[in-house]
Amino acid sequence: MNRRKFLQNSSLAGIVISPLSSLASLSAATNKNNTELSDWGSDDFPLNEVSIEALQQKMSSGIFTSRKITEMYLSRIAAIDKKGPRLHAVLEVNPDALYIADEMDRERRAGKLRGPMHGIPVLIKDNIDTGDKMMTTAGSLALLGHKAANDAFIVKQLRLSGAVLLGKTNLSEWANFRSSRSSSGWSSRGGQTKNPFVLDRSPSGSSSGSAVAVSANLCAVAIGTETNGSIISPASYCGVVGIKPTVGLLSRSGIIPISKTQDTAGPIARTVKDAAIFLSALVGIDEKDAVTSESKDRSQNDYSKGLDKNALKNKRIGIEKSFLTGHPDVVSLYNQAIEVLKKQSAEIIEVELINAMKDAGAGQFPVLQFEFKDGLNKYLSNAGASVKTLADVIVFDKQNEPKAMPYFKQDILESSDAKGALDEKEYKDALIKTLSSRKIIDDMMAKNNLHAIVAVSSGFANAIDVINGNYGTGFYFAGPAAMAGYPHITVPMGRVHELPVGFSFISGAYTEASLINLAYAYEQASNKRTAPTFIKTTIPE
Repeated sequence: MNRRKFLQNSSLAGIVISPLSSLASLSAATNKNNTELSDWGSDDFPLNEVSIEALQQKMSSGIFTSRKITEMYLSRIAAIDKKGPRLHAVLEVNPDALYIADEMDRERRAGKLRGPMHGIPVLIKDNIDTGDKMMTTAGSLALLGHKAANDAFIVKQLRLSGAVLLGKTNLSEWANFRSSRSSSGWSSRGGQTKNPFVLDRSPSGSSSGSAVAVSANLCAVAIGTETNGSIISPASYCGVVGIKPTVGLLSRSGIIPISKTQDTAGPIARTVKDAAIFLSALVGIDEKDAVTSESKDRSQNDYSKGLDKNALKNKRIGIEKSFLTGHPDVVSLYNQAIEVLKKQSAEIIEVELINAMKDAGAGQFPVLQFEFKDGLNKYLSNAGASVKTLADVIVFDKQNEPKAMPYFKQDILESSDAKGALDEKEYKDALIKTLSSRKIIDDMMAKNNLHAIVAVSSGFANAIDVINGNYGTGFYFAGPAAMAGYPHITVPMGRVHELPVGFSFISGAYTEASLINLAYAYEQASNKRTAPTFIKTTIPE
């Protein structure tokens, strides 16, 4: 979760933040001291930018096996994540990864193919339970050593699809719900994750490691989670595709929670098609997560089916008007993206969703505080960790402050623990206010007969600052869809001084199929994804 951005926006996660001119992005082209990957060796990794479809073709033709592909990604993680640029994206690799790959190869040889994810290596955010030899810690030293007894529901789905669980990714500790001064991508377990485009820049969060790993080609695809921007913002910062589904499309059981009304897992990939393929493998109704029953007859088995590069033709697209002003380089990219929509024969209508969401946004933070305390206490009470409550976590951190809190503290943990039960009036009133976001989006789309609303996903990456925490660089669009529990997709829109910026598509509940198609059409027409070059710094002498 992008907690600092949320707090900076006071009543609304999503309102434009004034950029800090003294910390504005500087051009890498003018910096004589930039250090790129070539300083660590040429980036000639054979699987760079490879798609799921291409990997399947290589396995079908016998060029590669799943074991070979898995070995190549493990070597890539060792070379790029642990040495070289030292991205700190991966917390641990799965000791059973090669065993799983071997089993998928045996099935392939026997003529059994489980689907498009068969034999594909994936990384998983470390707040998602895996009932294996890997830990589930949410990046916290308080949960170090905790191994879940069972797979999360989406991990079970993943195993059934034939995917290879490659490892766990770093994240903003407690999904960035620990401190108002947090540095996105930092955890006491894993340290600071770095943006693969410019290493001294933030990867955003909280799904920092998942987005960085995909962008840096450490895996084929990865799973992130989002409460408010935790998939969309890191995907935007790291120049990849992220999908935050409708709350209810994917089960949350077995995922360390923040909010039962806003939490969801989702895919991160380098292309819209790969994200759609991956999403398809994760859907399913889970009796342990009641909200998934709402997806019955509203989900699809294959979100990659029927993707059409002409899907934008004659579609009415709302553009967020407030983002037409701000940092000129970001606004320029935004205008270019809008021109792409127009060239694809989309009809453009200006809307002001951010402003319309102000009152709804005022209730969001207290809702999350109440739900975090309730949900985390329930999770910990059934987990095998030594801490059993949120209060226990707070005590642990204080007792281990030099290691657990060397840079910023835990004011959000403490203020959340001070909240009461979910039957309190404060919670109920705040929830009503927050959920009004659904009617606001629905009414705006109906009034203007829109197929989607688009905007800048998030501003360019801020510099990493573990002392002061994150700062805003203008533009943040995660709030509306997050509060409503509606789907949101970000696609690369271009770069500002080497730093990626994403282009967002949102719509109503369970409209993933149409939204993915629109995002795909934009992606195919714009083609803005580029691989990172691991520049050391954009700060000149």
